[in-house]
Amino acid sequence: MAPPQPKAAAKPAAAPAGGVKKAKVGKPRNYDLGNGVVRFSKSKMYHKKALYKFVGKKNPKAEKPKKPSAVVKQVGGDKNGGSRTVLLKRRRSFYPTQDKIRTRPHHKSFSKHVRRTRPNLTPGTVCILLAGRHAGKRVVLVGVLPSGLLLLTGPFALNSCPLRRIPQRYVIGTSTKLDLSSFKLPEHLDDAYFKKNKKSAKRSVKRKQGEDIFATKKEKYVPSEQRKKDQKLVDDAVVKAISARADRKALRGYLKSAFGLRSSQFPHRMNF
Repeated sequence: MAPPQPKAAAKPAAAPAGGVKKAKVGKPRNYDLGNGVVRFSKSKMYHKKALYKFVGKKNPKAEKPKKPSAVVKQVGGDKNGGSRTVLLKRRRSFYPTQDKIRTRPHHKSFSKHVRRTRPNLTPGTVCILLAGRHAGKRVVLVGVLPSGLLLLTGPFALNSCPLRRIPQRYVIGTSTKLDLSSFKLPEHLDDAYFKKNKKSAKRSVKRKQGEDIFATKKEKYVPSEQRKKDQKLVDDAVVKAISARADRKALRGYLKSAFGLRSSQFPHRMNF
């Protein structure tokens, strides 16, 4: 019987014309299904590729030497065991039975929020009030305060609406605008200026002898002289801007009249 002949070595595959063999490219495991929806999410692909085995392996963190928590000391005496383990840091002698409640300053964060006003609410815009005792009146926006509230005025001579702070959600901004570029709002007209005095009604009102001590009385609000002076200063600037317009007569009547809806009128279909 003839000995087995060795197998001929396989011929190497011929290289392509370019000289570089192209890798076989198949369909990727994760692909777009349409409208930006992919087959697998990022977290799913993270586990499918077993990336958790390789993350942080290239540059491992150097291990810090651990500080000893106890020391072995030699103890004299035949019956003392020869050595004793002593803690470097003594344990606490008191452990509370209930976790201490930590107060977090979440109530202070609201004052640090960024205030954003609708782009059509700029100083000089004629607005319609939707709530409050002056609801339905057309007023003029004078400025925006740091708290995000809008500062509005009637003027008082036209519709009896004084300087007031109103949130922007209770206001409709119209396309009618006044030119208040030359007017600068005084710096003292801020949120602290309009803050009410929150004194107790029982202490703020003095009672006569014989009156019921449990009956609460409300002190009638009387505007100060400074408030009257500031109201006149702002209203004069608004009235001056109204007088400079060609349609000043119609605009005065527009500010004096109240806004209202009739039958088959829908506010979302109107252009203000």
